[in-house]
Amino acid sequence: MATNQPRVPGRHFLQIPGPAPVPDRILRAMDKAVLDHRGPEFQKLGLRVLSGIKTIFKTKSHVFLFPASGTGAWEAALVNVFSPGDKILMFETGHFATLWKTMATKLGLNPEFIESDWRSATDPVAIEARLKADKNHEIKAVCVVHNETSTGVTSNIADIRKAIDAARHPALFLVDTVSGLASADFRMDEWGVDVTVAGSQKGLMLPPGIGLTGVSEKAMKASKESKTVKSFFSWEDMVGPNKQGFFPYTPATNLLWGLAEAVDMLHEEGLERVFARHIRHGEATRRAVRGWGLEILCKDPKAYSPVLTAILMPQGHDADEFRKIALEHFDISLGAGLSKIAGKVFRIGHLGDTNDLTILGALSGVEMTLGIMGVPHKKGGVQAAIDYLGSTAKAPLQSATE
Repeated sequence: MATNQPRVPGRHFLQIPGPAPVPDRILRAMDKAVLDHRGPEFQKLGLRVLSGIKTIFKTKSHVFLFPASGTGAWEAALVNVFSPGDKILMFETGHFATLWKTMATKLGLNPEFIESDWRSATDPVAIEARLKADKNHEIKAVCVVHNETSTGVTSNIADIRKAIDAARHPALFLVDTVSGLASADFRMDEWGVDVTVAGSQKGLMLPPGIGLTGVSEKAMKASKESKTVKSFFSWEDMVGPNKQGFFPYTPATNLLWGLAEAVDMLHEEGLERVFARHIRHGEATRRAVRGWGLEILCKDPKAYSPVLTAILMPQGHDADEFRKIALEHFDISLGAGLSKIAGKVFRIGHLGDTNDLTILGALSGVEMTLGIMGVPHKKGGVQAAIDYLGSTAKAPLQSATE
């Protein structure tokens, strides 16, 4: 259909921190006629996906898949293990930690929020101190965000588990790794996570539409005591059908074909190599930012996210206008600053099925936009990224014909 807008050639650079670009291989895997979700062919797919996804969570426990977003998975986590009035301890790492706390309040829970500056990771020392002060064990759970997508800050989940254990507190441990799963190292069983919340549209490389919750045996036991009203998000209703490869209602059938393919792709590359690639691309991005003389929102290098980098705009320059000009001139979408950092930061996503040239193309678009907008900066940020990626590149694979 003809439009008044000229065609934009080439690929669009979707460099937001999710939804991430969907690889062609996954698009082809989903390009199938819709299955009967009660039939034998779907049953094989269901069993394959429900088994395979556990290897990404690194768990032997249940992983429940809902036709929902990560927000739906948040709700599933809260309504299944808590009762109205239950006290839970949460930590303010950014916009999404704040939204999860707001949801808990709406559901009738009593969240206690440890406030922070949106530039720091969850503090295990503060968690341990608060739990030690809870002599009567009124706090039912600790809920934290693994990779805070709004700020580019990653919390150390293993250290938070150690803090809970050091406090000798029976609290459940709930972790949102919506943007962390399959991009940053995550070990549900090893780190003693009771409920893991994730979504399909980030490191799993799918379109939005599947909310996932990994559930430990301790959490399943707690769900038997929960008094919160639930229906659609009931784990109990999932258990029986899932054993047979089915779901209690219509699942996101074609997305499940894509999820099966994504699990295969992640293992073909190797999870450790996937995580190393994300760390490397994050480092290249931050070298570019420092080369430009701009400020990274995350204050602690130990908490730098492998998923995205949030960049503070210099005083007097609007991040949203910057993003608008970048899109108009170079067909690149950059992540917006959210809520109280709106207009102050933009975010570069470096997650999913990306390679060195993807990252360098995105950084080039940012550097050119800095020049167009007259944002005070130094030249050479992209060159700093090129130097780093070039010095850390692996030798090229031999041709199959050699």
